[in-house]
Amino acid sequence: MPQARDVNERIGEFGVVPVIAMDDAGAALPLADALIAGGLPVAEITFRTAAAAEAIASLRAERPDLLVGAGTILTVENLRRASDCGAAFGVSPGFNPQVVAEARKIGFAFSPGVMTPTDVEAAMAMGLSVLKFFPAEAAGGAKMLKSMAAPYAHTGVRFIPTGGINAENARDYLAMDCVLAVGGSWIAKRDAIAAGDWGAIEQNARAARGLSK
Repeated sequence: MPQARDVNERIGEFGVVPVIAMDDAGAALPLADALIAGGLPVAEITFRTAAAAEAIASLRAERPDLLVGAGTILTVENLRRASDCGAAFGVSPGFNPQVVAEARKIGFAFSPGVMTPTDVEAAMAMGLSVLKFFPAEAAGGAKMLKSMAAPYAHTGVRFIPTGGINAENARDYLAMDCVLAVGGSWIAKRDAIAAGDWGAIEQNARAARGLSK
């Protein structure tokens, strides 16, 4: 399993993480090919669908160049399943100390969701330095994150804003030193995957990759 630092460095290099809901694990490989062709070989497959674990396992086995993680990890069981199926990292919408403790125990790169300074300090107290700011836009957007992160700048904690991020506002976040990357579903939308519109997804990936360059 990759070390958390190595995983986070790669995420930082990409700048944008496509957040993807997979309804059909059979679409995982052509989706990966579209992302890779677009220069954005990374994906967060959310555990909101029954196909998630199978899709992650398929990607890990067949597309090793793709950095694949698991999203919407709500329980320790979710976390263990994500690790077992080969996810290189995981994220959650909120901060659950039990899930964080398990991630630390098994050496799994994990970024819980935070929205307040209290959340940030709770996560830091458990040894985490990369956190998901969620729901980013609804919580006040880039302005809110800038204010919240300021007291922790000297600690090196970084954020992955997710929730309401799109091609128009992503640069507002990526311009901040405290932001490691952004997460967004606009790159590979559910309807585009269902329609097999790999060309559009490749184009979106290429444009998203350019946001952080």
